[in-house]
Amino acid sequence: MSVKIRLARKGRKKVARFRVVAADSRSPRDGKFIETLGYYNPQAEPKEFTLNTERVGYWVKQGALVSQTVKNLLSQDGFKEKFEALEKGLDLANISVERKPERKRKAKPKQKQAQPASGDE
Repeated sequence: MSVKIRLARKGRKKVARFRVVAADSRSPRDGKFIETLGYYNPQAEPKEFTLNTERVGYWVKQGALVSQTVKNLLSQDGFKEKFEALEKGLDLANISVERKPERKRKAKPKQKQAQPASGDE
């Protein structure tokens, strides 16, 4: 069984909230999962997410694959530094790792519309 750490969608239509879960890679996105590892709300300003670093670390040690979106959330949260501290036996309360600010995306450039052909020809 291959385990993946990924997002599972919750919430009603157009109001998405996500759980960060450890799930069998064969199960559907919102289907059966092994454990809830955190929560992510992309519509809040600023975006909210909480992660159980100890449990995420456990699953990564066990060989779980991390999806790209969750990997981005983990890097923003400073997971690597927290995980290394846990490996050394330090307490998470004593570690001061600040969360990185969320990335601002550039607005897409507007495409020029094709001008209608003139009927003078």
